[in-house]
Amino acid sequence: MEENLEPNIEVNNESTESKNDPNSSEIKDNNENVNNNSAKSNFASKVDIKNDSNQLDKPSPKPKKELPIEKKPFQDFIKNHLIPALIGEINQRGFEINEINLKNTKRPIAEDKCWVINCEIKDTCCFWLSFEKEDISSLKSISLSKPNQKPSIIESFLIDEKRITLNLIISRVLQRLNGQKLLGVN
Repeated sequence: MEENLEPNIEVNNESTESKNDPNSSEIKDNNENVNNNSAKSNFASKVDIKNDSNQLDKPSPKPKKELPIEKKPFQDFIKNHLIPALIGEINQRGFEINEINLKNTKRPIAEDKCWVINCEIKDTCCFWLSFEKEDISSLKSISLSKPNQKPSIIESFLIDEKRITLNLIISRVLQRLNGQKLLGVN
């Protein structure tokens, strides 16, 4: 602060001494220029500081999170995630899938119309995983049969689960197939 005051005192002294001097108007102009320039630079630096602080205060836009696959549209989830994952898991256990598809058709045994994943595992079994509505959280059922036979039982599937995930559906289908000793020994 003292440094700032001393130059101003000197400027004031010079201006009082130069009242009688014909060059005093030049000194006043120079002093005003110096004062104006320093004021402008002070103002500019304050503006720069404010601009920098504004940039720090504003949160950078967050990248949009991709929807969890379970929140994707029903057919997208089934065709692009569930069916390929089922094929992978069944193939990993040494079995081959002859056919697997999703259709809006009649559910086996009940004969009501719903979304059905029909899967035929070569020389092993067939299963039908049914969704009552075009929603993975809707009521679901599963039916099993030996190859070239019709299913005789329809069972509810994942009725107590609050959150339905891809891994949960796959594990419960495999658990159900293992329960009948179709994919291996328990």
